[in-house]
Amino acid sequence: MTTQKTGQIIDGIKLSSQLRAHVAERVLALKARGIAPALAVILVGEDPASTVYVRNKIKACLDTGVRSVFEKYEATLSEDALLARIAALNADPLIHGILVQMPIPKHIDPHRVIEAISVNKDVDGYATLSAGQLMTGAAGFRSCTPYGCMKLIESTGIDLRGKHAVVIGRSNTVGKPMALMLLQANATVTVCHSATVDIGCHTRQADVIVAAVGKRNVLTAAMVKPGAVVIDVGMNRDAAGKLCGDVDFAGVKEVAGFITPVPGGVGPMTITMLLVNTLEAAERT
Repeated sequence: MTTQKTGQIIDGIKLSSQLRAHVAERVLALKARGIAPALAVILVGEDPASTVYVRNKIKACLDTGVRSVFEKYEATLSEDALLARIAALNADPLIHGILVQMPIPKHIDPHRVIEAISVNKDVDGYATLSAGQLMTGAAGFRSCTPYGCMKLIESTGIDLRGKHAVVIGRSNTVGKPMALMLLQANATVTVCHSATVDIGCHTRQADVIVAAVGKRNVLTAAMVKPGAVVIDVGMNRDAAGKLCGDVDFAGVKEVAGFITPVPGGVGPMTITMLLVNTLEAAERT
């Protein structure tokens, strides 16, 4: 009898590279038809992390042949001016996706900004209409991070039908859409959160665990069923300032069948799925 390997690393960098190569092929096919996929990226203010994220998104566009239209504005930009710019991009047939990098200055309502983006160009998948499409199973854009998580789970070869999946976290951008995507894949889904009395009681029964709360060591080895697939969405710093996730990686990898590292797991997939959504928007035109 063979024993199952533990701690097999799900390489998000490798999978991301494969998916981006496929995106580049599809971009070339679209350009041959006279369609140049284009993503408009708006940055308001000087947030250092946002500047890095935007730079990475623009580089990903460049690497795959997607045209990026980068617009940077001072933090004093008015809400009305930003909404007017979004309206103009909505009306531009040469722009297929629109992304406003969050966070934005406090005098601008992020909800109004997100809802102002056309559902046909909401490649971040954050708007209410996009969430509704996911809820009802209609065609639409999926929120990029959970969409990437689904691809990572798919890469393990596990069939989610009938499996028990536990999502730790209930945010609108990751936790909730993650649960819905797992449901669509016919998993039985439990959502745990800050008010859950005993998270371990649920995770110890899970075949798949997605940790997405932004808290170090929210999932430990004692909370994981042997052989489970563990996806770590968290992005934190440990006591030494080193990047880490929500999962106690060293401990959990000795129990889990598959696990994503931080960095190098979910992170690269988020931008990749943004490219996939932009490409699909262009293909629908």
